[in-house]
Amino acid sequence: MRLYWKEWKRGQKLVLTDGQRVEEVGGVRQTPRGFDAFAKTMGYDPGRAQKDIPTLEEAKAFVESFHPWDLFVSGPIILEPDVVPMEKEGG
Repeated sequence: MRLYWKEWKRGQKLVLTDGQRVEEVGGVRQTPRGFDAFAKTMGYDPGRAQKDIPTLEEAKAFVESFHPWDLFVSGPIILEPDVVPMEKEGG
């Protein structure tokens, strides 16, 4: 199992994968006012999303604080420290 942040056009996604299945368990996106952040949940929980967070690091810490990967993994998992770059489209 891998748990890592991956760049995308407007921010970063928190990704959990077992090599075959890929789950986006959280994310942050940049806005003109800062960063919006969300942590995945299986129900309605507006407390798992927040807008206008001042920094990327604070937004990622907000997402990580919910341990959204626990919805898919039982037991400990280590968040990889490096951010995976965005894949180039078209080759």
